[in-house]
Amino acid sequence: MTTQPHDWWRTATIYQIYPKSFCDSGNKGTGDIQGIISKLDYLKSLGVDALWLTPVYESPMVDNGYDIADYYRINPDFGTMADFDQLLAQAHERGIRIVMDIVVNHTSTEHAWFKSALGDKNSPYRDYYIWRDPVDGGAGEDGKAPTNWQSKFGGNAWELDAKTGQYYLHLFAKEQADLNWENPQVRQEVKDIISFWAEKGVDGFRLDVINLISKQQDFPNDDIGDGRRFYTDGPRVHEYLQEISEAVFQKYGSVTVGEMSSTTLEHCQQYSSLDGKELSMVFNFHHLKVDYPNGEKWTKAPFDFHQLKSIFNHWQQGLHNQGWGALFWCNHDQPRVVSRLGDDQTYRVESAKMLATSVHMMQGTPYVYQGEEIGMTNPHYSSIEQYRDVESTNMYNIMVNEQGVSEQEMLAILAQKSRDNSRTPMQWNTQKHAGFTQGTPWLEVAANYPDINAEQAVADHDSVFHYYKKLIALRKEVEVITTGDYTDLMPEHSQLFCYRRQSATQTLVCIHNYYGEPAECVLPSDVDVTKGRYLISNYADVTGEEQAPQQVMNLRPYECRVVLIEHTPA
Repeated sequence: MTTQPHDWWRTATIYQIYPKSFCDSGNKGTGDIQGIISKLDYLKSLGVDALWLTPVYESPMVDNGYDIADYYRINPDFGTMADFDQLLAQAHERGIRIVMDIVVNHTSTEHAWFKSALGDKNSPYRDYYIWRDPVDGGAGEDGKAPTNWQSKFGGNAWELDAKTGQYYLHLFAKEQADLNWENPQVRQEVKDIISFWAEKGVDGFRLDVINLISKQQDFPNDDIGDGRRFYTDGPRVHEYLQEISEAVFQKYGSVTVGEMSSTTLEHCQQYSSLDGKELSMVFNFHHLKVDYPNGEKWTKAPFDFHQLKSIFNHWQQGLHNQGWGALFWCNHDQPRVVSRLGDDQTYRVESAKMLATSVHMMQGTPYVYQGEEIGMTNPHYSSIEQYRDVESTNMYNIMVNEQGVSEQEMLAILAQKSRDNSRTPMQWNTQKHAGFTQGTPWLEVAANYPDINAEQAVADHDSVFHYYKKLIALRKEVEVITTGDYTDLMPEHSQLFCYRRQSATQTLVCIHNYYGEPAECVLPSDVDVTKGRYLISNYADVTGEEQAPQQVMNLRPYECRVVLIEHTPA
């Protein structure tokens, strides 16, 4: 397959919907497909090109749908297959594509395959999963687990099947059993599942933790870590992805984005190689671990600004002309960026706009997570009873009950780090429960919804919403955003993030003050912005014909300015 530089997704912006929290068409308290349909015109007005739906398949919802019990059925909580078909048709009528989330590293333990395999070594589905015998002097609470690998949700990654005496692997919750990709029948099942949805007209797939599907088959203990080095970017992962891509993705012209857990640039260059043999693009999360001191998520910490800039530089330069990346701050697993890296009080609007600009001007495909476009914040819960996320409640129990962390300290950590920070219901208007539902919401709405909601944002032309709309449009209008190379102009500056994008005919200079204090920006002498014009800024008095860019700029708190310079090719 030859490189197609004009693939639609290279100039596109994709909007992520977490259906459970997006819009409830009735009074169930959980969002649904009809609720999404009711907001398609809102999404069309924002200008997004595609919607990524997190899983809507049948599921016991132990991990909010990432534990799939039936890949061919819609979860009744979200609606019916007829509702999904209607969403697909109505989105396509508006020129909006649909990208589905697919989870094929593991299934729910409620899946028919696993229920057949459990307790029966002779089941035809036993080899669909990963089973190992107990080990005397092994790991886990019973001292017999096959390895000391840790689940990403805490605790040992092996669960005993008492009837057969063997353990099955679960890298996530014990209700999420890992599939055995060594089995060609499993790979055929995956091809059949993806083909089913592609035949319906689904435009693409986001592949959950897809770089974990190949495990080192001797399953060694990990003496220096949690086991991830034996299954992350595993020995056959590229072979498996090429097999699935050739059989399904290339056949249907599907856009594909792989979620890559703890990966490397070198692997991502191969996953998203321009030859199109594996995936269209990759999600990596290195830039979202800059507030994990020494790799530790569950601690309250400021972010490392120099590390953030260094990571962006590494990935922007490393993927340029090699592969393609997703650009994002937020998703259903990450806290709200304006609370995390900005100021969600005094400078909420300014910092939300600045943070958006700093990634939307990079090379890649931007993803906007529901509510990000109106500057939604973390909810600042005050009690563990308000949380619903399995990872958060597990870690609370481990750290408070086993490690002696105080409840107050753990609640402060959760207020900063919990996945529920981004899962609070979408804030539509000033009505009860922010217009999300007529019932009782499954997760408490953030208390600031009377001041932060879509209805007010759409009506206010200086809002975060209208700023996102401009950023989305600029990607289609300004060629250098899609094609230009990347240079960090001030890697050592303690307050400014300033980078240059350059193509044969255009230069973009992007200047961002990441802090709540003023900062002076003195541009290098070889970066002459005086011949350019301001393309966008989050302070309204900057852009306009009368304002000419200068080599020295005094930036206000969280201010950003983007300068476009047109030039003839050398």
